[in-house]
Amino acid sequence: MRYFIHLAYNGGNYHGWQIQKNAPTVQARIEEALSCILGNTVSVIGCGRTDAGVHAKDFRAHFDCSENLLDCEQLTYKFNAILPKDIHIYNIYPVHENQHARFDAKERTYKYFIRTGKEPFLHHVSAAPGTYAAQLPDMELMNKAAALLIGTHDFTGFTKLHSNTSNHICTVTEAFWSIETPDFSVTPMWVFQVSANRFLRDMVRCMVGTLLEIGKKKKPVEWILQLMTEKNRSFAGHSVPAEGLFLWKVAYDKF
Repeated sequence: MRYFIHLAYNGGNYHGWQIQKNAPTVQARIEEALSCILGNTVSVIGCGRTDAGVHAKDFRAHFDCSENLLDCEQLTYKFNAILPKDIHIYNIYPVHENQHARFDAKERTYKYFIRTGKEPFLHHVSAAPGTYAAQLPDMELMNKAAALLIGTHDFTGFTKLHSNTSNHICTVTEAFWSIETPDFSVTPMWVFQVSANRFLRDMVRCMVGTLLEIGKKKKPVEWILQLMTEKNRSFAGHSVPAEGLFLWKVAYDKF
């Protein structure tokens, strides 16, 4: 029988979701804990691959179990007891045997948080303004540029060089900047939100770095169109630090 795991994690201590040799990852911790509880080796498939240092507020994964119907509430309790404090399981629930955490995800939403001042409770999960400029950039200009990202485009110019991905076509459904004051935040935060059917490696962090260049008036709004036409990552803005990035929401048609 197939089960979905709904979880969240702080990625600061991990080299991303996917298992790697000689490096701690979230997937490895999940599989180790689940195998310990069930008494046999279990493989877990995630809804995507977050990069090193990136967080996830809403992440889905699935695993198969040949035993009779599991007590999901008890399993969730044991899971959280074994896992480190930076990984939390919301719940576990049975799904159709063909339901796939990755391939059935229709849309993913990321948020990037930038501090506008000192944040005693959030400094490890948001990027500091001093990383970019002494003064915050022009949000109106950044939103005009962000609107140009919406649609189906080739995002080769916004992904990590020499990646193994051959398909760079993504459909972006929303991309905008706003000001939010999350719980435990002392000052308002600048937030970039973007949703798409799929994301390439380093894509969101490159988007943010590029938009900040426009917001600082170092580049014109139309630079976005030029980057998508030229398809050259070296021409775009730098990738911003990972600590400000969250996988915020993963959407499915149904469970």
